[in-house]
Amino acid sequence: MFTRSLTPYKRQGIRVNVLCPEVVRTEMGEKLDPKYVSLMGGFVPMELVVKGAFELITDESRAGSCLWISNRRGMVYWPIPSEEAKYSLRSSTSSRSNKISFQAPLSSQLPQNFKKLVVHTWSQNFRDATHIISAPLRLPLESDQVLLKVIYAGVNAGDVNFSAGRYFQGTKKDPGFEAVGIIAAIGDSVRNLEVGTPAAVMTIGCYAEFMKVPSKQILPIPRPDPEVVALLTLGLTASIALEELGQMKSGKVVLVTAAAGGTGQFAVQLAKLAGNKVVATCGGKEKARLLKEFGVDRVIDYKTEDIKTALKEFPKGVDIVYECVGGNMFDLCLDALAIRGRLIVIGMISQAGFVLTHYSRLMQKHLIRLFQLYSSGKFKVVIDPKRFSGLHSVSDAVEHLHSGKSTGKVVVCMDPSFEHQMAKL
Repeated sequence: MFTRSLTPYKRQGIRVNVLCPEVVRTEMGEKLDPKYVSLMGGFVPMELVVKGAFELITDESRAGSCLWISNRRGMVYWPIPSEEAKYSLRSSTSSRSNKISFQAPLSSQLPQNFKKLVVHTWSQNFRDATHIISAPLRLPLESDQVLLKVIYAGVNAGDVNFSAGRYFQGTKKDPGFEAVGIIAAIGDSVRNLEVGTPAAVMTIGCYAEFMKVPSKQILPIPRPDPEVVALLTLGLTASIALEELGQMKSGKVVLVTAAAGGTGQFAVQLAKLAGNKVVATCGGKEKARLLKEFGVDRVIDYKTEDIKTALKEFPKGVDIVYECVGGNMFDLCLDALAIRGRLIVIGMISQAGFVLTHYSRLMQKHLIRLFQLYSSGKFKVVIDPKRFSGLHSVSDAVEHLHSGKSTGKVVVCMDPSFEHQMAKL
């Protein structure tokens, strides 16, 4: 709790973490009873301690966390989910032990108006196509509706296609595809959700201070963190596609193209966690370095080597291909498939690719699993370090994503004051 209370200092460039190796061979450690050292699994190698320290230093998303290192469990971020559940903050009126209660505005405290981003003209230039308006927050809600106070919204490459009218020809819709926030109000017939609890949505209209959605579209989440935004479109696409279409098990060869990109980062980690040999393509030294940090077995940098030649290192072919590029890359992947291999096409709908919305019934299960992997330290979620706060910064965030300079998921904080509130929990 002490390190978490210092999280606000991250905005000043200061991060506080705790590194706890169980037993280290030091002058003091040498004086311990050998039976005790043996019981603890022996001395923790200094190499592992250095690796843990380096991970805490380089991963900004770990501000305020504690890394426990032992020979028995390796590196584990504390508290683990089972321990955190014992001490999580709960509403005194709720009997559900798996929820973290946040103070959210009640219906009587809601504003009469709220701001949102709208498309007012079709244009590939997102900034020119959109502007901010003030809209009335009409209450009461319809019986099956939920009012979500948006905390973080995700920025996606498709935002410019949306503002250009390629998704809803002839009909202007509100932009923004994914968000996390706090449930601010519920309709009379909503029984499975509570005001004040965190939730995620994957629908249009997320670039707003508040949004009304049908209760069936609400995905309950443990915390409304920016990392959860990254787990939505990007993480769920990788998790569901690999399991449902790839039927991924262990002991296979999995090829991921554009692996340093958004969904590719999740695909390589999930494939590795499942016990597979992972091959990944990317362009550039920095992206190759990132993939090696994720544990990729063979990184193919197309800027320095020929992909077709590199894939010949696997004479029996690859068992699963997670293809995010298309064109010539698609042809190379098809040629590299093993007998009975599976090729999953991401982002190429016109060529029978994977469509996430077709698997909405599986989203909650996969989202919970992804969050557990992330919170336990087994899964890295990279958030772009550039901060964007408020509706007025959405266009800046979209342009930053398309500049090619982003590293990780780009998110916009719709309510900067919420970060201060979170730091007090």
